[in-house]
Amino acid sequence: MNSFEDRLAVNRLTLKRGPLQTLQVNVGRKCNQACRHCHVDAAPWRTEMMPESVARRVGAWIREHRPLTVDITGGAPELSEHFRYFVETARECGCHVIDRNNLTIIETEAFAWLPEYLAAHEVEVVASLPCYSAENVNAQRGDGVFDKSIRALKKLNAAGYGTRLPLNLVYNPLGPKLPGPQAELEADYKEALSRDFGIVFNKLFTITNQPIARFAEDLRRQGQWNAYLELLANSFNPATVEGLMCRSTISIGWMGEVFDCDFNQMLGMQLRNGKPLHLWDVTPTGLENGEIQTGVHCHACTAGCGSSCTGALR
Repeated sequence: MNSFEDRLAVNRLTLKRGPLQTLQVNVGRKCNQACRHCHVDAAPWRTEMMPESVARRVGAWIREHRPLTVDITGGAPELSEHFRYFVETARECGCHVIDRNNLTIIETEAFAWLPEYLAAHEVEVVASLPCYSAENVNAQRGDGVFDKSIRALKKLNAAGYGTRLPLNLVYNPLGPKLPGPQAELEADYKEALSRDFGIVFNKLFTITNQPIARFAEDLRRQGQWNAYLELLANSFNPATVEGLMCRSTISIGWMGEVFDCDFNQMLGMQLRNGKPLHLWDVTPTGLENGEIQTGVHCHACTAGCGSSCTGALR
């Protein structure tokens, strides 16, 4: 039993799957950025990308089971040659579609078409913007990223995002600390982005940095690994457990492997039933009430106000 399971037991809580709502598809690790907090360890030099044979099997599963939401992520998911196939397949099936967009991809010549394409298919955009300050964004995501992100947000606004279509931003703290209150940060973001750039958006999602991959390496290098894990564990909030995304989401790897969440995927904690499971081995009803694999990293999702792909839980 790990320390997270200990916390659940002390609070007389169990963690099992409910009805499936979201299929999150990680199409690969390639990205046009290499952010310091990235739990995927994505970067321009990564080569792991979903092949066509897997993409077609995932598409067939979407057609058969029609999840409420198809959440497309990466890396930069748009770099996948199958990105438009997933968008169009899911929309034809009546699924809500999310594009987890890093904004700077819109500023590349090859992907200038994205705002209009996403708008035409009514795709929700969840965009990374870890701060409304250029200094903090560039420190976390690279020089020049803030200015590119602002230009991309203006293009999304021009295509109807933030008004007619959903545009939600993602905040990650800079360094080993918990996010501030989501509602307060959202108000600050809206005031600053509107005042300084005329940008509008719908919601801000605060997400706790996961002690995985690149961020974990930073913690160890700075001698803050133990302190951060202690902070997360000591901030355990039992009220967040019911809303954890692993209860209603499955995460699919670039070879079709099934995981409880994107974080477990990055740690190789694949679902098994005597053998490793792939998407085409499971059904939504077959997953319901199943056990969820946990580890010490799960403390990040239950610390403070909680953390999920849609922000704070409480």
